[in-house]
Amino acid sequence: MNLQPKEVLTEQDVRRGLKMVIGDGLSSEAMTTLTGGAFIVAMAILLGANNVQLGLIAALPTMVNVFQLISIWLVRRFNNRRGITVICSLLARLPLVFIGLLPLVLRDVVTIELIIPILFFYYLSGAVAGAAWNSWMKDLVPEKQLGAFFAKRSSLMQSLNVVLSLLLALGVDYVRRDFPAYELDAYGYMFIVAGVAGISGTLILAGTPEPKKILPRENLFIMLRRPLKDPNFVRLLIFNSAWVFAVNIASPFFTVFMMKSMGLGLSFIIGLNILSQVSSIFTIRIWGLFADRYSNKTIIAIGAPIYILCLIAWCFVGIYTQLWPNLVLLAFIHLLMGFANAGINLSLTNIGLKLAPTADSIIYLSTKNIITAVFSALAPLAGGMLADFFTGRHLKMDAEYGGPKWTKTLHIIELQDWNFLFLFGALLALIAVNRLGRVKETGEVEKDVVVRIMRSTLRSNLKENFLTGSLMNGYSTIRNVFRRKFF
Repeated sequence: MNLQPKEVLTEQDVRRGLKMVIGDGLSSEAMTTLTGGAFIVAMAILLGANNVQLGLIAALPTMVNVFQLISIWLVRRFNNRRGITVICSLLARLPLVFIGLLPLVLRDVVTIELIIPILFFYYLSGAVAGAAWNSWMKDLVPEKQLGAFFAKRSSLMQSLNVVLSLLLALGVDYVRRDFPAYELDAYGYMFIVAGVAGISGTLILAGTPEPKKILPRENLFIMLRRPLKDPNFVRLLIFNSAWVFAVNIASPFFTVFMMKSMGLGLSFIIGLNILSQVSSIFTIRIWGLFADRYSNKTIIAIGAPIYILCLIAWCFVGIYTQLWPNLVLLAFIHLLMGFANAGINLSLTNIGLKLAPTADSIIYLSTKNIITAVFSALAPLAGGMLADFFTGRHLKMDAEYGGPKWTKTLHIIELQDWNFLFLFGALLALIAVNRLGRVKETGEVEKDVVVRIMRSTLRSNLKENFLTGSLMNGYSTIRNVFRRKFF
């Protein structure tokens, strides 16, 4: 197969390429669903992973982004982003098949200490491929369609995630309940299928056209300093780094908390994740349209306070003696987190693409990924150590009313183990949001204006899909708290 770039892409080439990018996205999502999230956590816990090792597994996908320097060198050396992406993607996805074969062929030697280095190579190769892919997409996707295209791609990927993760969770819980001796085997088969799906996506991506681009042959480190001399891009780096650190110090331990502290099965956990995914699916295209029409910064300014309140709400999970009130609270949290994350993640990606000059896109985007990767990787490691520190510690606040015949105690809040992380993450996220106001983006619109328009749009759209405009009504309280405080 010819992997060389083309001098000029026709409109037909672009349309065909965008379809193939979506096809690769679906294959990659299948791969990620089979090997990530709650499933890799469950497998790691089964293999005896401690909190620090769980934090390390969560940190690996971003920790390896520092190796995107290799991608920059390769792109400058060969001027072939498609070839680099395809080859490195194959190198990334083949190890998944090897991990899957280990419990089936060498069950006695499978340990978490063996799995982690293989995962490291998987994520490292993927990071090198990802940097070339980002630059490739910057030139392939028309700028005016960035928000809408990636919103459509994300919604399709999340829809696949919803269906596949639910089926997998039901299957794994069935094996855990009736055939516990084969649980590790089940994870092995999942990794093999994931590897095959990922390789299939790579073959699809190999047929996607690439517009030719020649990078100047400058010193690599001189090139990397260029984004750091752009004051506005530096302000974006500061906000993005602070935000990912705050989020990743807590979010990797949501699943651990539900498994260990609450004793929930994978079906419950995946079901809650599906609620979050459904919330994202029904709103991400609206986020994308509004990001294109107004600005990505405005979308982040709307979603970030909602996410912070969700982190705070996690501190109240588990304080009820009965299970159902905790599940109701978890369901509400996941719905709002899916809604907020859809806009935040989409806009964080797009604002980086938008602020990066076309001629230096791979330099700017790789610098952004490398710097934010350091903070994103340190956060779960710090979270794992803090979880160990807070083990056995708790902070409890009750309100008690007593009368002549009876006394009623109301549990207000009880922090223990991972709950401390969630509150700490919320405080750090609050500090991070304060940095967003300093970033400048073309076409910025006051967030209050966008909120009013979004409220009307969401009400008319979501009523048709079992969700109602109550999500935006709930935002009015959040807006009053954060209004004009940070922006």
